[in-house]
Amino acid sequence: MKYFLIMNPGSKGGKSKKSFEKIFNTFSKENIDYEYKYTTELEDAYRYSVEANKADYNIIIAVGGDGTISSVLNGFFDSEGKLISNSKMGVIYTGTSPDFCKSYNIPRNTDEAIKTIIDNYSIQIYIGKLLCSSENDKNLNGSDTSEINSPKLKYFGCCVNIGLGATLARKANNKIRKYLGDKLGTFISLLVTVMVYKANDFTVKKDEKKHTISNLYNLSVGRTKFIASGIKVHNKISYSEKGFYCLTAKQINLFNLPNSIKKVYGGKEFINTEILSIDYCNKIEVLGNYKNSEVELDGDPIGYLPCKIETSIDKLDLIVKEDML
Repeated sequence: MKYFLIMNPGSKGGKSKKSFEKIFNTFSKENIDYEYKYTTELEDAYRYSVEANKADYNIIIAVGGDGTISSVLNGFFDSEGKLISNSKMGVIYTGTSPDFCKSYNIPRNTDEAIKTIIDNYSIQIYIGKLLCSSENDKNLNGSDTSEINSPKLKYFGCCVNIGLGATLARKANNKIRKYLGDKLGTFISLLVTVMVYKANDFTVKKDEKKHTISNLYNLSVGRTKFIASGIKVHNKISYSEKGFYCLTAKQINLFNLPNSIKKVYGGKEFINTEILSIDYCNKIEVLGNYKNSEVELDGDPIGYLPCKIETSIDKLDLIVKEDML
């Protein structure tokens, strides 16, 4: 068995480095054959993941936060949604927003995470595939992804947000979470964003059925409970099946905001209303919209409309803690 660790020393404000020595000592004690590389930017994590997959390492491990995890995950797939190797993915979490780990029952404690990697129990999961524009091009207003001049392809494990969620991600990532913590920082950013955000109409195709959503604040398209930083939604999607839930938030105002926030932070099943509703599809496209064009993926702004979201062709082998399933 060959292991490859992709390690982000800048994760958690540089505090992640404290766990590195523990990882090295434990792997050496267990006579594990491993190699590692440090990242200086997230693009390094993606590049190292591609290299490790092509070199046929048995287990490729992301050591960092959600950004590192996302970059490493993307290195497992080609442009069609197929795996480029038989490698498994592992995670030793050292970040500040553990949505991916909470979604797939991966321990956040370093000692438990290391033990989970060594135990090598894995599940197979489908991953989301997002195609969007890398530029905010007003000429794409009303167009679909076939008209994109500079496409961007990304894979995701949790959720894509279109509308308010992308603005929220940018505000929350702008140092406020550093000072207030992940959950509180995101909550405060949500309140501020809702107050100033201006909703508009979006044209959407779900499984080729085209319709307009009026006065849309946010569309969350995801595969797990967690949308972002404590915000979660009860849904019926299994990690082993294809498809997405689509959570639509419309007509939010000061009067219905408290109840809406309670629902999305509670993560419990709710009855669909004109304000919050959930349905399901296998593929979704959102046409270009020059008023609110930004797209957010797993907690980070990633691109612009138009976009197309579907599931990967192959399933990813992900190492998890067996008794937590």
